[in-house]
Amino acid sequence: MAAIQPLPLPTTSSLGTLTHQSLSVPPIPRRLPQPALRFRRHLVECITHRPEISGAGCSFFHGAVGPSLADWKSTCAILSAVGRGEVDNHHHEANPVPAVVNGHESAAAATLDVVQLPRPLTIADLAPTPMHGSRLRVAYQGVPGAYSEAAAGKAYPECEAIPCDQFETAFQALQLWIADRAVLPVENSLGGSIHRNYDLLLRHHLHIVGEVQLPVHHCLMALPGVRRECLTRVLSHPQALAQCELTLSGMGLNVSREAFPDTAGAAECVAANGLRDAAAIASARAAELYGLEVLADGIQDDPSNVTRFVMLSREPIIPRTDRPFKTSIVFAQDGEGTSVLFKVLSAFAFRNISLTKIESRPHRNRPIRIVDEADGGTAKHFDYMFYVDFQASLAEARAQNALGEVQEFTSFLRVLGSYPMDMTPWPRAHNDDDGADHASNLSSQSR
Repeated sequence: MAAIQPLPLPTTSSLGTLTHQSLSVPPIPRRLPQPALRFRRHLVECITHRPEISGAGCSFFHGAVGPSLADWKSTCAILSAVGRGEVDNHHHEANPVPAVVNGHESAAAATLDVVQLPRPLTIADLAPTPMHGSRLRVAYQGVPGAYSEAAAGKAYPECEAIPCDQFETAFQALQLWIADRAVLPVENSLGGSIHRNYDLLLRHHLHIVGEVQLPVHHCLMALPGVRRECLTRVLSHPQALAQCELTLSGMGLNVSREAFPDTAGAAECVAANGLRDAAAIASARAAELYGLEVLADGIQDDPSNVTRFVMLSREPIIPRTDRPFKTSIVFAQDGEGTSVLFKVLSAFAFRNISLTKIESRPHRNRPIRIVDEADGGTAKHFDYMFYVDFQASLAEARAQNALGEVQEFTSFLRVLGSYPMDMTPWPRAHNDDDGADHASNLSSQSR
């Protein structure tokens, strides 16, 4: 009997940019109606594919899932059509494929009319996770040239970066084993927190296994030969536009600002559509990838602009104490107001644990809490989820004791991850005079 080859996982070249729709699979009918399945009560021990099919280079069953996501969706569509009775049964019966039972053609087995179903995935089909930083498949939001791609390369050198059109798609790619890791932004030193990813961290059961801080260096770019005075609009991500607002005004450009899903996507749009009246704000790598000319370099208002990314995995890492660690948690108060938050913060303060971040988000399942006061009537309060980062490893007794005390005061507590801190030095901070000189230099270049 021919050996069954494991089903290869999709690669970046076969998938392209992952979209939210590409990860959705057409539903398979729970039960195929008669006469789609007509088993004549024959006991068949083992039905395998024919040797001549195997010799033709096919490493999977006839009608089974192919090596790409498109093959899987096509197979599901055929099965759905069979379940609805849209497939011409006479056409399939005219060209039957004789079954092979234990390597021999069987007359009884040949009379079976069996619908070929996709072979279920097994543990052998799932490729083992590579070693740290060695050809990991890392999902990120955006297109090639985005800052998230650079963060993925900094977090996992020599990785295979998988572009995704949405943050939600990157989370799903990791959960569906299309990616081994995901690198997503959570906050920026100028724009603040990225709330969407905080909500997704709570929705998906993934673990933070590291962080990376990436300096943001914005460039103004356009098609070759386009002059600044010919520009009428600038395309980029809303946060990138906000981070360059003062510099753009200081350059004397009378342009409108148009928001785009990501910075590299804006550069790709300008290049693909030949927009000679538009410029994009993106990285220097994006200008190189899409053949654009850099009109101004380093146009961010604050030269020390930094974005913090988190590295996500399906499994947590083991906390250690031989290097600085950070732990991220999320909790919900049990309805006692600000006194609960005070008690939670005191649990860390008494143990000399430094907090690096605290963020509140509305409770999605219960955003408003109604309280009946005995004398004052009915009051409505907002319910929040609190995200907290603190500098301690879960391997330390003080961190364990602090979380044990926090759990007494909260109705919900979840550890998002305990991971090594990124100790890479940040860019040198500039004072106000340096920032003014920086804007003045850019303004003089535009003349």
